[in-house]
Amino acid sequence: MRKFFNAAVLIPLGVIFVVFAVANRHEVTVSFDPLNSQDSALSLTLPLFLVLIAVAILGVAAGGSATWLSQRRWRRAARHHEADARQMRSQLADLRASLAETQRRDPGLPAAIGYRRDKQGATL
Repeated sequence: MRKFFNAAVLIPLGVIFVVFAVANRHEVTVSFDPLNSQDSALSLTLPLFLVLIAVAILGVAAGGSATWLSQRRWRRAARHHEADARQMRSQLADLRASLAETQRRDPGLPAAIGYRRDKQGATL
């Protein structure tokens, strides 16, 4: 199913890309000097489709970077919560081992020491 979906998306995109490149192959001059656009030292002459594709790639990279940077707070919180969960799991394992050791030393203790239930059956 995944291969079919990839083919259904990538093949039409490839066809569109080739048609776009053939239709826009005339050259344009891109100047990087805002004060003197006639200066050829700071300009490039490229096919139009390369300029548009390069700008699209740069836009996607800039948007991805901005999104990644804006999600920094959530990644930090996830790391913090994961560390807390790891610490709680460790404490729970230690408490269970301690309870098992206590029950092993004194078999007369009830098996569910520390576990009580209220009238509705919820654990206290």
